[in-house]
Amino acid sequence: MVSKLKQIALVILMLLGLSCATHLRAENAEMLKAEEPEQLDMTELIFHHVLDSYQWDIVGWETESGEQKLSIPLPVIAYYDGHFICKLSSSFAEGKRIEEDGLVWYMGVPEGRVVEKLLLDTPSEKGIRPTLDISVTRNVASMWFSVIVILLIFVSAARAYRKSLVPHGAVGAVEAVVLFVKDIADEQIGEKSAKYVPYMLSLFFFIWINNIIGLIPVFPFSTNLSGNIAFTATLAIGTFILTNVNASKHYWVHNFTVPGVPFVMKFILVPIEIVTMFIRPFTLLVRLFANVTGGHIIILSLISMIFIIGSLLMSLPSILLTLIIFVLEIIFGALQAYIFTLLSALYIGLAVNEEH
Repeated sequence: MVSKLKQIALVILMLLGLSCATHLRAENAEMLKAEEPEQLDMTELIFHHVLDSYQWDIVGWETESGEQKLSIPLPVIAYYDGHFICKLSSSFAEGKRIEEDGLVWYMGVPEGRVVEKLLLDTPSEKGIRPTLDISVTRNVASMWFSVIVILLIFVSAARAYRKSLVPHGAVGAVEAVVLFVKDIADEQIGEKSAKYVPYMLSLFFFIWINNIIGLIPVFPFSTNLSGNIAFTATLAIGTFILTNVNASKHYWVHNFTVPGVPFVMKFILVPIEIVTMFIRPFTLLVRLFANVTGGHIIILSLISMIFIIGSLLMSLPSILLTLIIFVLEIIFGALQAYIFTLLSALYIGLAVNEEH
């Protein structure tokens, strides 16, 4: 038994090492050709991973003519001054500009990050942001991919239960997680929890699966979706709306009158209670965004240290630390999903239950 555990641990370490090496290659193939450590642009390496993009990179390699990439172009859909444009991101390659209806559309700065357009009679090269940008970016495509993964998990589990009500294998693992999330809702919300369990399950699995996807350094994974503040803000706003729409009369009376305290104190406590209503979702979105983004930055920084120091001896501590942080990020990915779900259930429970 012990020897089998050692073999499994060795395989896991080998896979993590391979993942780190693949992560390095996929994120910045250009730094492999640097002749001196100073040529490594660590900022570009990190931003390339943590920021969004209008194309989905598959693999990159070096040729005599420079870096080459195999990417999937994604739809660029934008609106400005009564005009829509719908083109693949490959149409804007190498600074190409597209003229339509008196407007010049092009990729702004940073390159490949923001779609901007320049009026023909405007001399400024800075450009004007589109009024509406609903492009299918890498994060959006990855989010759709995560939805497909979640559907496959639960559809497969449902089909397995049709054959047998006794859980086994992966189905048993899914059931254990579902019951775990249900217990969170029951404990924090109480007898009204059945109404909110589907939302809690959606939150937990959506965040967890996307955190895992962000840690796998090969296509179609390696997307920092949970590190996108728009993504975390949308989830937090969902909890905020659900909390306040279903809130009980006692919740609103407490927030706007704060019963049981001297009248003078109400002038202090009522504003605090109202501000707290908005602080709660804000802390939710910042916590998830900061922890996930921080973990990715630490991993990339440790990998970059190998090339910054330029010493084979110093590369060993960097690799070991990267492996440790990588394992911790796998744990923290589930932990962040748990914390977000737990706090959402807590806030809903405080709002929907009557005074005890």
